[in-house]
Amino acid sequence: MPTYDVIVIGAGASGMMCAGQAALNGHQVLLLEKMRAPACKLRITGKGRCNITNIAEKEVFMQHIGPDNRFLHNAFGAFFSDELVSFFESIGVETKKEQGGRIFPVSDKATELSDSLVKWVQSTGAIIQCHSEIKDILIEDGQIKGVVLKDNNKIFAKSVVVATGGKSYPATGSTGDGYNFATITGHHVSPLHPLLVPLRASEHFIKSLSGLHLKNIAVTVFIEGIKKHEAFGELEFNDYGIEGPIVLSLSRKCIYDIMADKKIVFRLDLKPGLSDIQLDNRLKRDMNSLGKLGLYELLRGLLPQQLLKVFIEKLGISADKKCGQLTSAERENILHLLKNFDITIIGHAGYERAIITGGGVSVKEIHPKTMESKLVKNLYFIGEVLDLDADTGGYNLQIAFSTGYLAGISIKR
Repeated sequence: MPTYDVIVIGAGASGMMCAGQAALNGHQVLLLEKMRAPACKLRITGKGRCNITNIAEKEVFMQHIGPDNRFLHNAFGAFFSDELVSFFESIGVETKKEQGGRIFPVSDKATELSDSLVKWVQSTGAIIQCHSEIKDILIEDGQIKGVVLKDNNKIFAKSVVVATGGKSYPATGSTGDGYNFATITGHHVSPLHPLLVPLRASEHFIKSLSGLHLKNIAVTVFIEGIKKHEAFGELEFNDYGIEGPIVLSLSRKCIYDIMADKKIVFRLDLKPGLSDIQLDNRLKRDMNSLGKLGLYELLRGLLPQQLLKVFIEKLGISADKKCGQLTSAERENILHLLKNFDITIIGHAGYERAIITGGGVSVKEIHPKTMESKLVKNLYFIGEVLDLDADTGGYNLQIAFSTGYLAGISIKR
């Protein structure tokens, strides 16, 4: 019967970091992955670019994490963004900083990062075994004994680390297995839901805007008519609704309201750089200078081409109406719609499009200094399987790498 010091279940970001660090600490490590190759989800992260981490100061960084960011003090103390960037550069992945402190590979290729990480794990002596789906975890007298594969073969180990990820992007292998392992070993799993997920909208014109990418857009979220959240940045339309960095971040803040079918409106300010007075003055100038031309020409200088037809339809003014014939009331309507372009949210795109999973294994049942279970000796939980989540911007991958690192160096010889 094969026997190892450590079995890590799941060859994602946290699992590979853990396996490599444990091997460097002298353990015989087996990293089991049910997919045909390791790092499947990491290869598509950040639309194939992979936002590794964020260089925000730790206090600011922590504000982007919930529901209990205090749990990560030890993990971040052991291995934070500076250490992660240095690590990747030591294995040949050059990095660069972009807007908002986000760190990416210079190559803009997630595959370069994932390939380098796999090679590093192999160089530490850890064994990566793919096509290996886990059926159960072996426990005797409250002590870890190993795992049972789907084909009922057993592999024995002194310690087992669950690094199976969440339920998001199930095609990459993240199908929630770790939550089952947690439950059968007596752990509490808080309710699960997709997070950082595109949102579905009810407006009939949404599909006609698919592919439209708006930069520097201000969004205010109203829930049951009450102003709740604000964001500024990039937004993109798809066939069924909206996505993009600010939409994903806002989805995390209002996911419970979405699931409760509350009335939710995302109000877009299409010209946030101009105050109402400045925008009104511009409209007056343009209407005078374009007097004999139609409304279409006036709006073409203010909006992207793809948005013009929808915008004019919402206005209810003929596209051919001469600018010099527009009334004060019509000008005010144009101004209002430029500042208040509403999108009604009626749902989310599900785990298939969600970047991460909310909920998970209760961190109250995990030792924050080691990532070991408080209930089962030598059983560890790391990464997305834990009840921790964060905004977009590199925060979630840092959680994965930090918790994986801490577990890897903490597993007892």
